[in-house]
Amino acid sequence: MSEGGKGTSLAFGQVVIGPPGSGKTTYCHGMQEFMGRMGRKVTVVNLDPANEAMPYQCAVDIAELVTLPDVMESLKLGPNGGLIYCMEYLEANCDWLQEKLAAFKGHYYLFDCPGQVELYTHHDALKNVFAQLAKWNFRLAAVHLVDSHYCTDPGKFISVLCTSLSTMLHVELPHVNVLSKMDLIEQYGKLAFNLDYYTEVLDLSYLVDHLASDPFFRNYRRLNEKLVEVIEDYSLVSFVPLNVQDKESMRRVMQAVDKANGYSFGDQEQRSLEALMSAAVGADFHFTSTLAVQEKYVQSQDKALEEEAMDL
Repeated sequence: MSEGGKGTSLAFGQVVIGPPGSGKTTYCHGMQEFMGRMGRKVTVVNLDPANEAMPYQCAVDIAELVTLPDVMESLKLGPNGGLIYCMEYLEANCDWLQEKLAAFKGHYYLFDCPGQVELYTHHDALKNVFAQLAKWNFRLAAVHLVDSHYCTDPGKFISVLCTSLSTMLHVELPHVNVLSKMDLIEQYGKLAFNLDYYTEVLDLSYLVDHLASDPFFRNYRRLNEKLVEVIEDYSLVSFVPLNVQDKESMRRVMQAVDKANGYSFGDQEQRSLEALMSAAVGADFHFTSTLAVQEKYVQSQDKALEEEAMDL
């Protein structure tokens, strides 16, 4: 891959980012398997120097260049400082990454990134690595994963919206925000509004009013109103719900990302996708419908309300 040279073929992929525990590695594993079944040649690149147990088949691993435990031990740094050093080291050695990626021409790339939020909202090392990839004719989209349990807490959800917006503005890539672990959302507690309110980020004034019912947040109503105004003024943040065990959910996320980075597949891949979507569930997949999860969630809420009414 010559740097920005004419005639260099385009390479497409995703940079998978998000806070710790949001499901980035699980997403890479699921998406690698899903796309592989369609016939797409997928290369997973691990850019997380703290990632030791990887369930997916890793083609390029930053551990060959630098690891977080070694940095922490040799430089006497904590985990956050160590991660920043590792990303700066990667930025300074982009030629190593270019050489590794050159062995997988014609592949689709999934970049599994670290979980330190500051790397995507303040620090420039990873942003500069992504910019360098663009110079090598990579067409990337950022997939920002957020745990869906934040929807059950209005205060945390506003915080997530601010983080997502800050990440979108800082990373400067086509962006797809994803609410992960949708299959577990009913275990997290009651939602104040329907699920589409959170995915489409509808009128947030209702969220501020709901927060005001809490005595603690009532004192910060003015602050919450201003935060909501910033989010709504940019009008950039929305979410795609994801359950990695749901074929239809994976297809929707994949199509959103393909639209964002400009990837277009041929007839053969389309036929493979149609066959995959119509095939019976295999032993290694336990697909359930995200819509079914939402319906089940709503039904459980209605049942709880009925029981409360009977008690009264």
